[in-house]
Amino acid sequence: MNRFWKWVRNKTPAGEDPDLAERTLFLNGTIASESWFDDDVTPALFKSDLDSGKGPITVWINSPGGDVWAAAQIYNMLLSYTGKVTVKIDGLAASAASVIAMAGDEVLVSPVSMLMIHNPATAAMGDKDDLAQAISMLDSVKDSILNAYVKKTGLSKNKLSKLMDDETWMDANKAVELGFADRVMERPDLYHEEEPEKKVPEQDDPDEDDPEKKKSDPDSEEDQPEKEPDDPKKKDEDRIRTGFMYSSRQMAAAFTNKVKNHYKTVNTAPEKPVIDIAEGRSVDALMDRLNLLHTMM
Repeated sequence: MNRFWKWVRNKTPAGEDPDLAERTLFLNGTIASESWFDDDVTPALFKSDLDSGKGPITVWINSPGGDVWAAAQIYNMLLSYTGKVTVKIDGLAASAASVIAMAGDEVLVSPVSMLMIHNPATAAMGDKDDLAQAISMLDSVKDSILNAYVKKTGLSKNKLSKLMDDETWMDANKAVELGFADRVMERPDLYHEEEPEKKVPEQDDPDEDDPEKKKSDPDSEEDQPEKEPDDPKKKDEDRIRTGFMYSSRQMAAAFTNKVKNHYKTVNTAPEKPVIDIAEGRSVDALMDRLNLLHTMM
């Protein structure tokens, strides 16, 4: 007996039941080199392997087809399996292999895979009654295959029968479009952008419009005494005192005002006009500054 299937059991995390571990089933090549029609051993071995676990299974298919009886039995076994069944077509799922693919709870197709459906075929010999019986059997086999296709795709039997008559080949997108597959396989995303933090909308203050609340609020603007208008000269003096200067022009103007105010307190002579720094100084103004420096020393 030549086994056309291979099971791989994934590693079981510590503390978990090995029977619930995920398993992978590979179906490569021809589905059963010998017919399962009159075979009790091979189907039993496949079912024994299938029932050796209870966890989810992934079925990878790359097959041109084969024995329709084997495909039908594998389909029924996968359909009745209690765990989740995911089918992945990574190459070709043609003829009988396409029937097995319909047993998946989810069917994924590689972007470069193909799926093909056609009418069943057989070889027959004998008289006309024997050939008529073979034709009747092929019709019944086709109906059984159509049942699997209808269940998965939701298409009508008439449309699917026409597709089988025409021997329809489907690429990944066409298989998804017609319902034979659920989606095209993609490489899992490696990077995930973090969602931006949601801004909490500002809530209105319920006491904002309450006049009584405003009166009792010490920070209320209405309770604050009126401020006197700012004196630009005082601002300049404050900047000199604190050492904060924002431009050379402001610093020069502040220093001039400071000297001018001090000059008023020392000299009783009539005030002489101060010439703007940008326009230069007169001789008298320079002499006044020198006298001021002497008094400050």
